[in-house]
Amino acid sequence: MTQNSQSTRRSFLGRSLAWSAMAALSSNGKAFASEPRFPGGAAHALIAGDWGWDGNQKNGDLRNGSNFAAQSQVARGMQNYAAAHQLRPDALFLLGDNWYGDLAGGAQSDRWQRQFEQMYPASAYPGPAYAMLGNHDYQFLPATVNKVEAELEYARVGMTADGRKTRWTLPARWYAFDFPQQSPLVRCLVLDSNMPFADGSARHGADFTLTPQQQAEQLEWLRAELAKPRTAPFLVVMAHHPVYSNGPHGDHAVLVRDWAPLFAEHKVDFYLAGHDHDLQVLQIAGAPTTHFLSGGGGADLYVLKQDDAQRGPYAQEVHGFSHMSVTRREMQLRHLDAGGRLLFAVAKTPGGELRVL
Repeated sequence: MTQNSQSTRRSFLGRSLAWSAMAALSSNGKAFASEPRFPGGAAHALIAGDWGWDGNQKNGDLRNGSNFAAQSQVARGMQNYAAAHQLRPDALFLLGDNWYGDLAGGAQSDRWQRQFEQMYPASAYPGPAYAMLGNHDYQFLPATVNKVEAELEYARVGMTADGRKTRWTLPARWYAFDFPQQSPLVRCLVLDSNMPFADGSARHGADFTLTPQQQAEQLEWLRAELAKPRTAPFLVVMAHHPVYSNGPHGDHAVLVRDWAPLFAEHKVDFYLAGHDHDLQVLQIAGAPTTHFLSGGGGADLYVLKQDDAQRGPYAQEVHGFSHMSVTRREMQLRHLDAGGRLLFAVAKTPGGELRVL
């Protein structure tokens, strides 16, 4: 473990005893299993990361869906949750690892229909599906298909195979949007967290990353976007890789170095990410940004590596999804299991006051 990593971990231990108490109460979600209550007039988004599981990952058959049962279960839970609470989400936020394994045919692959258009139907989610790129998207699989370019092309064409308009929204590797589109309450910055190694070198072979030049261009874009005057009550940044994580991937050295200081300087309210296949909420003492990780959308689960009582207030190895509701007075973020049962929830005001719901 590096000295910087040790320092980062120690900073989590400086959190107040209240956070540790809340983490203990939230074990297995039992203390927070009541029905959620949503503020009137709120805008809503449902959130899923690490969802595009490939049945072939476990020697299954993608054609019959034998090994993306977890994705199907979470997707059904999302629809049932929205229906039970009479929600018409204004958008989906898809936190990357959209396509594990082969995407044969690229933008024309039949996986788009089965695992996106039909799995998250327009009848339940009529708004845009804001996507971002994960490490499994940064692959040539099969060897002739660049999945990044295929996902950008699918958004650019804007039509499904049967001639309907797609909600898939990925205009560039990094981009900004206002949520909701009318009378925005949140300024959202979507980043590409697929970085070269800390020494500037890049991966080779089937897996690849941003180039160092792209990495530098994105960082300058991020600085410029964060420096703009705020026109909405809340500021959210999202990307696939966590800056901090209790999961097996741990903290991301490049993002801790390059992004975390900017988040602190500009008082980013929430950072949303996936990558570790679990659900987490992390809060660093003295930092304004709450790190909200939702990676339980359908891929195989990971074992947590650090106690949430130390780096909490919440972490759980569970398939599930998340729900954002926001008004001008408060943003609420909830983690839910695959059946739509409430596990843990936090709320934040525009002034940065954070509380457990």
